[in-house]
Amino acid sequence: MARKSRKNTAVMEETPAIKVWRAALYIRLSVEFNGKRGDSLETQRQIMEAYVTLCPDIEVAEVYTDNGISGQTFERAAFQRLLDDIEAGKIDCVVVKDLSRLGRNTIDTGYYIEKYFPLHQVRFIAVNDQYDSEDGENSANHMIVPLKNMINEAYAADISRKVAAQQRQAMRDGEFVGSRPPYGYRKDPDNCHRLLVNEDTAPTVRQIFQWAADGVALNDMVKRLNEAKVPTPGYYLASIGLITSQRLMGSGKWQTWTVGKILEDEVYTGDMVQGKSRTVGRKQVPTAPADWIVARDTHEALVSREMFELVQAVRQGAAVKYTATEKRPYTENILRGRVFCGCCGKNLHRQNSHGCYFYRCITNDRLGKGTCPGDIRYLKEADLFDTILTVIRQKAGAVMGSGLYLKRQDAKIAAKKAAVDREIGQLRGETEKNQALLKGLYENFVTGILTRAEYLELKEDYSGKVRAAVERVRELQARQSELEALVKDCASLADKLAAAEKYKALTARLVEQVIERVTVSGPGDVAIQFRFEDSFLRLARSLHG
Repeated sequence: MARKSRKNTAVMEETPAIKVWRAALYIRLSVEFNGKRGDSLETQRQIMEAYVTLCPDIEVAEVYTDNGISGQTFERAAFQRLLDDIEAGKIDCVVVKDLSRLGRNTIDTGYYIEKYFPLHQVRFIAVNDQYDSEDGENSANHMIVPLKNMINEAYAADISRKVAAQQRQAMRDGEFVGSRPPYGYRKDPDNCHRLLVNEDTAPTVRQIFQWAADGVALNDMVKRLNEAKVPTPGYYLASIGLITSQRLMGSGKWQTWTVGKILEDEVYTGDMVQGKSRTVGRKQVPTAPADWIVARDTHEALVSREMFELVQAVRQGAAVKYTATEKRPYTENILRGRVFCGCCGKNLHRQNSHGCYFYRCITNDRLGKGTCPGDIRYLKEADLFDTILTVIRQKAGAVMGSGLYLKRQDAKIAAKKAAVDREIGQLRGETEKNQALLKGLYENFVTGILTRAEYLELKEDYSGKVRAAVERVRELQARQSELEALVKDCASLADKLAAAEKYKALTARLVEQVIERVTVSGPGDVAIQFRFEDSFLRLARSLHG
């Protein structure tokens, strides 16, 4: 899931400022700096730990490390985890070796230092830059922070330009610069920029090209590969440890898209074609074919150039024939992504035969006979729609009764909210008292009234009470938010299903409003998972809990 921008996130509750800071030591090392001794992971940590040792009002809560990540982006795993812990109230102080370790992007780095950290009452310290956001007397360093951020960004941009230029020159020289070799090849153990034939996977590539030259359709190729249980490129790379991400591994089944990409890749003719994409605004975008970098005869070919050109001609001819065929325009598929086979769990495919739409499971066609034990082949769309509408109407009666029950719970819901508000008020009063005690405690320690052992023992006691109160407030607010969301969902669902009585036919609007998933196990065996289906049950548990 894409993370929402933290720049537009309103701060719902600011963590109370206290004098005992729970610090995060943040360490970042870029790929470009792996050989720079002064910025090593160990050196950064030693510098920060030595500094914190001299600060009795700072205790290290955790160390966060991003290794091999550029400072120009803030989409770093450890840094994002640090932000999560800040918002959860676990961290209220961030320490870095210097400003460049936080980031090398002027705008984003400035945002975190000048906006995000202050809004969350987080103290920020850059040791070597002698910057401490809590040091009001250090105004000169506060003024120079934006300038240092600009210098850091310019330095990072210069490094990036040099790396990009070096890569493009390597491409022109016929060197392979990708992280993983193309399917059918492996990297030379003595030279990672040179491709060698992979005898495990090269036969599959040659077979795919031969099938294409013989006019075999992509669907048939996919079926043959899956029936023969040939590992997909993603699963093969995972088996030899080159990838670990489930997303990159894929489903483990060959797809027409995968076969098509192999058939159009000139790398199998012994030529290196690279630079097909470039980075724009931190995103990869395709480049025009005229800008691709081509180096001929850089490695052993798996197919001849004549075979490659023949395959392109055959595929082009099939595409022209398909385009020239007169087709009936398809009507809107209102169940797209929502209707599944109850036997194998795969999507049912909607097809058109002479203007009549029907659904069928194509698992056995794609993956081999017997893969799906069911036999959903020609389920008419009109019949399926009628069945779904009947089930919706049956559900509407039950939900309307639940809606009446919900209206009778208004007083109980209001009472629960009032009780939560009262407890939060009490907790905030206790927290303010403990914060005041913590402040006086530290002053007594500095003036010598308390020994260090006494100070640490009392500090932990009061700090624990503050943390417990903050956690309890968050828990109460989360419960209240969940209850309010449940009430809203249940009321909305009751209204939508009550209106279903007036529908004479299934519509896209009705499907979008009330249906999450349709499972078909046979012509008359249809199960519907409604949106917010368990909301009434969870609401009842919440009210009586």
